[in-house]
Amino acid sequence: MGIQGLTSFIKANSHIYRDVQFRDSWLVVDGCNLSCHLYFTAGLDQTYGGDYAAFADLIERFVKALSGCGIQPYVVLDGGDDHTDKKLETKKKRAEALIQAAHEKSQGRPTQENILPPMCSSLFRQTLVRLEVPVVQSFLEADQEVAALASEWQCPVLSGDSDFYIFDLPAGLLPIPHFQWKVAEQEGYIPCKKYTASSFCSFYNIQHRVLPAFAALAGNGYVKLEDMGVSLQLETHEKTRSGYLEALLRWLRGFQEPQEALKAALKLMGEMSRQKEAEVLKSLSVGMEEYQLPPSALSRFFTNGTVPPLPPKVQALVPDWFRLPFTEGRLNKAIPSVLRLRRARLPAMVEHKSLPSAHIASRPIRQVMYGLLLGEEEVEENDRKGLLLAELSQRVQVLMEALEVQPSCFQGVEPHLRLLVAVTCYWMQNAKPTPHQHLLQALLLGLVTTHTPRKTAVSTALKVENTDATPSLDQDVAHAFNQWQSCVMFSIQLNQLLYCTANHYNQHQTTVTNSIIKSVWVKLSSDGSSFPARQPTGRKPRSAAERDAPQHRRTTHTLEDLTANMEQLHLPDEDKEAATADQGGDWVLVTRHKAKERGHQPKNPELGRKKERRGWN
Repeated sequence: MGIQGLTSFIKANSHIYRDVQFRDSWLVVDGCNLSCHLYFTAGLDQTYGGDYAAFADLIERFVKALSGCGIQPYVVLDGGDDHTDKKLETKKKRAEALIQAAHEKSQGRPTQENILPPMCSSLFRQTLVRLEVPVVQSFLEADQEVAALASEWQCPVLSGDSDFYIFDLPAGLLPIPHFQWKVAEQEGYIPCKKYTASSFCSFYNIQHRVLPAFAALAGNGYVKLEDMGVSLQLETHEKTRSGYLEALLRWLRGFQEPQEALKAALKLMGEMSRQKEAEVLKSLSVGMEEYQLPPSALSRFFTNGTVPPLPPKVQALVPDWFRLPFTEGRLNKAIPSVLRLRRARLPAMVEHKSLPSAHIASRPIRQVMYGLLLGEEEVEENDRKGLLLAELSQRVQVLMEALEVQPSCFQGVEPHLRLLVAVTCYWMQNAKPTPHQHLLQALLLGLVTTHTPRKTAVSTALKVENTDATPSLDQDVAHAFNQWQSCVMFSIQLNQLLYCTANHYNQHQTTVTNSIIKSVWVKLSSDGSSFPARQPTGRKPRSAAERDAPQHRRTTHTLEDLTANMEQLHLPDEDKEAATADQGGDWVLVTRHKAKERGHQPKNPELGRKKERRGWN
């Protein structure tokens, strides 16, 4: 989330940057930031359900450009929320802003906020794996891990997050907006700008140690003075964000240590009680802690497959088997938040505020996930208004029960299409209002067509053609398609969770039956064993940088994994596996509900859902 206004502030003083011709190097990549940058700057569709094919093509072109210049990327993805909830208020405000933007986009109005289609993050990771780019998912937010890895390897970071202007990065930061990768084929290198904290400090004549204090006082994702009801009274030349940052930097020239600066800052915040002073000082100190770099926990994973340890405060809450598939990114990043915080945030989707959230349609699927993870404990979902398995065939049974489909629906359906067919059947029964037949026809056409033009049948179905103006969004059709995407997204996450849990129990030759569903998570939590690490496979180096690069592990995926490629989404063949082994228009909604009771489902799905209550918890 970064420091508000800092990127623009530095851009206005561009001589702080140094022009470089980047090639033959390792590069640590802030994956989530890159994913959003690629999608949004390419102008890909945000309104009509997302342009996934074009996005996958864009990722391939980016990776090819790096490879042609001898650059070996190592991509780090964000994980779950911090158990201390240091950024909770910031994330709430961010979610509210995205919901507002999604509503505006649904009406064709311009907005500065961008909405990433729901399955872009999964597609980004899947495409990188297919292209054999080393990828890791951090257990928590990735900023510290990215900076620590780059510091240990003495290579630059690629990101557009302004927090990296504060970290002490020996090889510097390559800001994404200045990373001209599209010209690499002609030049043989990537023209870009390089930022170093030492150059910044030299220009503004401040001590490098004071930079974290600057970030905290300027306001980062962890602390904002206005949220605490105080402000720093500085003499500024102009009453703008840029003016405030410049005045803060001038004031910081008189300090050698960060804590010294923080204590002095309290005197410029007006009269406060001692209790209030202690509260503000503690918050500012917490805001600085994030820029202190620990030893890298990811280096050994990339070199020999050693899975990073869990943060000490959460080790008792997460089973050991979980670490490997999560680190590889084969489990959704929201799962740690469900396990540790009993909370899940659902992504914003472009839809009108008067319509119920599209995620309501997929709620029963998520209830199965929560039940597998937590048994009968409640999970709080933040939106716009429960696993068991020993045998793979049981995995299919659980998934089919969650999607409320019968085996007969797969007659004549190719294996790689079975999951999407099951989801579509579920969607037709649960979407409100009932989807129009034309949208179903468009979806089926998309499922059976391997390669389609960028303007797909689904995108066309979402538009209402107007010969006198730009095509507008059909609200009802878009809402139905959002419900379908939500069902697909959470069905994939449930299938991934089932697959990883099944592997865990198969490797320990444990038989689990449907009669002990409620005890599965207790057993998983107490089991200290883990997945055996798979041996990495090598490949020929393409450049001098690659010859010296760590022999990072490669992850091979079977069709059952459902994470290798978007074209491989399917329900497994049971016979083959047996042979081989509430409505509302509020913009923010918190729902508390328990796992869906399998085997005792009411005929009316609405009767099986927990009551909803509005507002943030």
